[in-house]
Amino acid sequence: MYAIVESGNKQYRVAVGDTITVDRLECEDGAELTLDRVLLVGGDEVKVGTPTVDGASVSATVVSNTKGPKVTTFKYKRRHRSRVRKGFRAHHTTLQITAING
Repeated sequence: MYAIVESGNKQYRVAVGDTITVDRLECEDGAELTLDRVLLVGGDEVKVGTPTVDGASVSATVVSNTKGPKVTTFKYKRRHRSRVRKGFRAHHTTLQITAING
């Protein structure tokens, strides 16, 4: 059984036991989460939501809150001696999928 869930305006295909990395969620390590935005539930019978499947949810456990790899941005305007170099590291939350309900 698998499901497609939405978190942070991104969609993820998950199954029980999968580990996914999503945008930062405000929760502590080891906390239990319920993802309610389930767009599709697949398996023997496929249920497609309009836009979400009624009564479906995905349970997950927070494994860690970390930072992603450093991303460097560089802006350059020729003939103006203008150069701007910046970098950032996005915050991520790693989730372990424990159950698919629905």
